[in-house]
Amino acid sequence: MENESTIKQHVQQQFGKHASKYVTSENHAKGDDLELLLTWLPLESTWNVLDIATGGGHVAKQLSAHVQQVVATDLTRPMLSAAADHLKQAQCHNVLFVVADAEQLPFLDCSFDAVTCRIAAHHFPNPHLFLHEAARVLKPGGKLVLIDNVAPSDEVLDQFMNTFEAMRDTSHVRCLTVPEWQALVEKAGLQVDLSLMNRKPHKFPAWVMRTAENEEQAKSVEHFITGEDQAVQDYFSVHIENGKLQYLEIDEWRAVLSKPL
Repeated sequence: MENESTIKQHVQQQFGKHASKYVTSENHAKGDDLELLLTWLPLESTWNVLDIATGGGHVAKQLSAHVQQVVATDLTRPMLSAAADHLKQAQCHNVLFVVADAEQLPFLDCSFDAVTCRIAAHHFPNPHLFLHEAARVLKPGGKLVLIDNVAPSDEVLDQFMNTFEAMRDTSHVRCLTVPEWQALVEKAGLQVDLSLMNRKPHKFPAWVMRTAENEEQAKSVEHFITGEDQAVQDYFSVHIENGKLQYLEIDEWRAVLSKPL
């Protein structure tokens, strides 16, 4: 496996090239989880919130009208610039943008009332460090909303999912299983207040080309998925029409974690 600095440099290169796609991506820009954030978090107008690995800035945008300030961080400067342009057009004037590594946050202890991280943690080489950092910067009693793609607990399905994700997106590190996340959450000293599973649909052509460098890469992902056993395809709701892969579903974990008082 690549060393951490190489992985993070590759993440920066990959997201830098595709930054605008993440602003407009339907899977990132939409989703019922953005609305549910407003019910999961007891938002107050005095709050300072940190959005880790903000991507296109969609979570920051959703929360900005309800809190005093959102600090949106990302490892990739071009991605952060795209998010800033997006939120400027949306008239979100209380969002501060900071280039930062999720595993080494440049903030003091107990700085934020809430922390969010949505559809990003599978790019982190050390998710345990991310959780420890999120817990560190949270105020006592503060909430962390973690939403990410997760691998099934079955080893064959786990390996299959992480393989096609890495083929599709070369900056992919690993989707953890929910039990793995739960163990890391406990080690970070956080408590699970809410734990929900979601099935996330993807229209394959748009999904694969968001990160693929060329048609050849996209076809190799398609051939890998469609060449797998039927039982495995069935788990991921693989839909083939006219000989082309059109649709699949993956698991997503949505958790609200809290830092004890």
